[in-house]
Amino acid sequence: MTETVIVVALLLVAVAATAAVAVRDPVRQSLILAVLGVVLAVLFTVLQAPDVGLSQLAVGSALTPLLLLLTVRKVKRRGRRAERGRSAGGDGP
Repeated sequence: MTETVIVVALLLVAVAATAAVAVRDPVRQSLILAVLGVVLAVLFTVLQAPDVGLSQLAVGSALTPLLLLLTVRKVKRRGRRAERGRSAGGDGP
């Protein structure tokens, strides 16, 4: 029974990691990265490392995707601002 749960968790990790690499949109990548963090937390818990699982849950599925989403938002906002400056006839920064 335990081996089956470990194999299923490993397969879910492989699928989520592959999906995170295959997706091209940064917003979707960060959401899939959050799912990967949850799946890794489950795997660590199944492998009897609940402390590592809790750390992974906090950092890998909450903090890292949040930072990525905020970064993507800021980069898109800067790109729009620079584009508006060029279209208004300015040289930009």
